[in-house]
Amino acid sequence: MIGLKRKIKEGKMLFKKSRKFMVIGIDGVPHELIKDFVQKGIMPNFKRLIERYKFIRTQVPVPEVSSVSWTSFMTGMNPGEHGIYGFMEINKKNYGYRFPTFPLLPVKTIWEKIGEKGKKSIIINLPNTYPVRKINGYLISGFVALDLENAVYPKEFLSYLKKLDYKVDVDTALGRSDKKFFLKELHDTLDKRFSVYKKLDKEKWDLFFFIITGTDRLHHFLFKAKDDEKHENQKDFEDYYRHVDSVIGKITEEMEKRGIPFIILSDHGFTSLKYEVYISQYLKEWGYLDFEDENPKNLKSIKETSQAFALDPSRVYINLKDKYGKGSVDQKDYEKLRLELKERFLSIEIEGEKVIKNVFFKEDIYSGQFFDNAPDIVLLSNYGFDLKAGITKKEKYSISFFEGMHAQDNALLLDSYGFDLEKHPYINDIGKELEKYFLK
Repeated sequence: MIGLKRKIKEGKMLFKKSRKFMVIGIDGVPHELIKDFVQKGIMPNFKRLIERYKFIRTQVPVPEVSSVSWTSFMTGMNPGEHGIYGFMEINKKNYGYRFPTFPLLPVKTIWEKIGEKGKKSIIINLPNTYPVRKINGYLISGFVALDLENAVYPKEFLSYLKKLDYKVDVDTALGRSDKKFFLKELHDTLDKRFSVYKKLDKEKWDLFFFIITGTDRLHHFLFKAKDDEKHENQKDFEDYYRHVDSVIGKITEEMEKRGIPFIILSDHGFTSLKYEVYISQYLKEWGYLDFEDENPKNLKSIKETSQAFALDPSRVYINLKDKYGKGSVDQKDYEKLRLELKERFLSIEIEGEKVIKNVFFKEDIYSGQFFDNAPDIVLLSNYGFDLKAGITKKEKYSISFFEGMHAQDNALLLDSYGFDLEKHPYINDIGKELEKYFLK
């Protein structure tokens, strides 16, 4: 503990004159993977950083997906305060899906708050920022960006990115069909991101976000390669992390030379995947969910007798009267139904293993002005069981083409500055500390 306090103090002393800050995001990277690769000599630059600064395991809000986590970080808020609970929401009247785009985010991000005070920010590849909205600086959206034209601010920077053949994301379909080309895409995309960093670093800036999402893509399709010496892609897996480590080393060395503090963080952890589990199929089997169509494609054909429905990745909503167009549940039955569902979810087993680790009611984990839009129940699975709504599925669970899944409790933070955080902080708490750094 004394050594940790000394490292934190040294960090603040080293960077105390700076009012700039660098944020490096490594999407979906678990704390223990970095420790393991540092020990194996795969990540020498990260080894140097861990020896010098605070390196801790962190948590993220549930559901543990990028849209929720990165929004929580960039606003310093929990989902009940910023209103993002997943990549998709539904229209309460007709149950149609809608994508909560960045312009509809009802609160300000940290760069917007400091921008009002004249500070400039550069944001590269941050998920859930599409389409872009105006920024005092530069913004290049990350996943899910449908096209490059609406993913760049200012528009004048678009021509440079097109000449570079910049890609918002790798073609994930290649993760299934052509591993060799998929891996090449990962490296090429990272090289181009770093080229953009080097160009924009020459601009005047106060806050810089540089996000690497290739790590998440690698894990989804090749996570088994990490520990399997016989896996044909194990060296490829390690080589990509060598590449990531090299990029991180170059950026952090430059920041240290200029006296600029930085953090490296992930938006969720990762673990091996055994089965995808389809919540809607359990709700149907238990008699809580039914559809007008024999083969429903979405929630629009939900029957009025349905008491509950699910949205990806692990959200369950009570079909309340006066809240939803085909609502069937009276408010007086709400609590009884949630308790009933909680008991049922906790009882699910696959091959003798418990699927659900915890069942949260909305008031257990959310608070804020958008609390009413929160899912009534959020499920947290045990490692290995990836929860999906699975409306179109026939079975209750299946083996996926994915090899890895998100984890809520093994994300990471490397902190050169020494923020005042709890032992295993949530990502939104890290965002709050970053905001305080600029606005205190």
